[in-house]
Amino acid sequence: MTSIAVDGQRFNTKSKKAIELFKKSEIMYVKGQFQNALLTVDEAIKKDTKFIDAYLLKAEILQVTKQFQQQKDVLIKALELDSAFFLPTFFNIGKAEFYLGNYNEAIEWFKKYQSKPGASKSAINPDEWIIRAEFAKDAVEKKRQIVPINMGEAINSSYDEYWPSLTADEQTLVFTVMIPKDTIAFKMGNLPKSALYYQEDFYFSQCNNDGQWFNREAIQPPLNSDQNEGAQSLSADGNWMFFTGCGRPKSMGSCDIYFSQRTENGWAKPVNLGSSLNTPYWESQPSFSADGQTLYFVSNKPGGYGGRDIYSARVVSLKDDGTPIFAEVKNMGPVVNTAKDENSPFIHPDNKTLFFSTDGWPGMGEMDIFYSVKNEEGIWSQAKNVGYPINTNNDEIGFIVNAKGDKAYYSTDGFSDSFGGKDIYTFELPEDVRPSPVSYVKGFVYDAETNKRISAKFELLSLRTGKLVATTNATKYSGQFLLCLPSGENYAFNVSKSGYLFYSDHFDLKENYDASKPKLIDIYLNPIKAGQIITLKNVFFETDSYMLRDESKVELDRVCMLLNENTDIKIEVQGHTDNIGSAAYNNDLSQKRANEVVNYLISKGIDKKRLASKGYGFSKAIESNDTEQGRAKNRRTEMMIIE
Repeated sequence: MTSIAVDGQRFNTKSKKAIELFKKSEIMYVKGQFQNALLTVDEAIKKDTKFIDAYLLKAEILQVTKQFQQQKDVLIKALELDSAFFLPTFFNIGKAEFYLGNYNEAIEWFKKYQSKPGASKSAINPDEWIIRAEFAKDAVEKKRQIVPINMGEAINSSYDEYWPSLTADEQTLVFTVMIPKDTIAFKMGNLPKSALYYQEDFYFSQCNNDGQWFNREAIQPPLNSDQNEGAQSLSADGNWMFFTGCGRPKSMGSCDIYFSQRTENGWAKPVNLGSSLNTPYWESQPSFSADGQTLYFVSNKPGGYGGRDIYSARVVSLKDDGTPIFAEVKNMGPVVNTAKDENSPFIHPDNKTLFFSTDGWPGMGEMDIFYSVKNEEGIWSQAKNVGYPINTNNDEIGFIVNAKGDKAYYSTDGFSDSFGGKDIYTFELPEDVRPSPVSYVKGFVYDAETNKRISAKFELLSLRTGKLVATTNATKYSGQFLLCLPSGENYAFNVSKSGYLFYSDHFDLKENYDASKPKLIDIYLNPIKAGQIITLKNVFFETDSYMLRDESKVELDRVCMLLNENTDIKIEVQGHTDNIGSAAYNNDLSQKRANEVVNYLISKGIDKKRLASKGYGFSKAIESNDTEQGRAKNRRTEMMIIE
């Protein structure tokens, strides 16, 4: 076949006009002007219908614009002209068949490419795509039943909406919108999708009690700015936001992770989280755990498994302004990360199910959604594909699941009811890929004497292990709080603030757990002064015994902390019983129980001169002893400040 060299590039045509049009089409393609590039390369083909380079360029543009049937037809035409001209054509036809869902045909073309002399020396790996095609074929045969529902015009628009973030109570949705800098050009339809013409901003919507979303609003400055803000993650209570900012002044690298917190006047000015997380490389796509302790994010820094890996980092302290400080940065390891790219991690509020996107594990197309589950020893399971049609031959990223675990949210442009571009959709998640359901406790904190709302620290601890399960703070300006309650454990719930007695509660979430019924409570903290009494709801004894159960240590260690922080106070531990048995028996039992608590505190270093004990039997009942529920409330241990 005749070739001509122009500017050092050799073409299989003598037509200088065809080459001129080819080069113009290449420039348009690079600029993202795909439609004009297709029209121009077609003109080049008209000048020489045997111009194979032009057919191959056209096929590449058709692939980028996802016109796979036309791409396949053009590539077959190129093969008919000269099957030896460009061997990867066989492979590219296989990819076109793959994206068309013709998996058997795709495998045949991949194997044809493998059989060609010289194919083994290529960097192309058809074995990987054969595995993908076999996986995709099986996934389609096991198709899941899902019905994606567009979230409607209150959320979506003719712009691109993506990357949803949702609070645990499902009352606040924050998402990223690609806003055109020139709205007139956008409406005329001639604005290329390029960072030169668009910027990313945050929008939010609130949900009413009937499940209807109010019309979206842009988040006000200083969080939104004239720069790009995107790939955000909300804390479970909606008061912290982590997001990605790129190319900003004083940045650590190309893209960094930033932090902002809600204040009385809106979102605070974002701050760079610094070198504990950010490096001279690319850090992005944060996801903050509902336990308030861990941030997951993506980085391409050296030392990983491939291009972009998922990492985790722990909150070790807070700055005076409330900004978290992170340490213990760890790669998620080879059960999650691959030699290719991982993206969009989302840690579910159960704190053990991680959803993420990758093109490194066998899937349906480009980026597929996978999940990994952490066991009690902190070991993550092998990544597993969530299946078809949740995953398709498009990129699936920015996937999240509500706290209850039954509903997923994601962004796609693959449905006919789209308002234009990418829209946010929701669907019921199939049961076999659901994370553990999570409920929450929510309310306000008050000063018990003034009834004014105050800030406070919240902790949820496992009574079985004594480990901290979750922590958060009530906002300084409103006193409101929300803390997630994962299923499967008995928990101690502690609320504390300097200068106040702590509040104690007990949540039994091992059985009869219903994530659809959150606990709504208001908490009143008593200032530390003589006469104040609190009930220690997580002090337990063996039945008809004064032997402390191990679960009591969590609560009693909190009492020790209070006494160590307030060295000038003295307390009386008070024991109370129900009315089963004689008064003498219950007086003796309650006294021994109070003594046992005092002995524990002494064993932890508390001066016995600061401690007193008193058993009241059933003389100070707070409920009727006629019911088991009432008797259970009367069997209690209290602590009173006596000096």
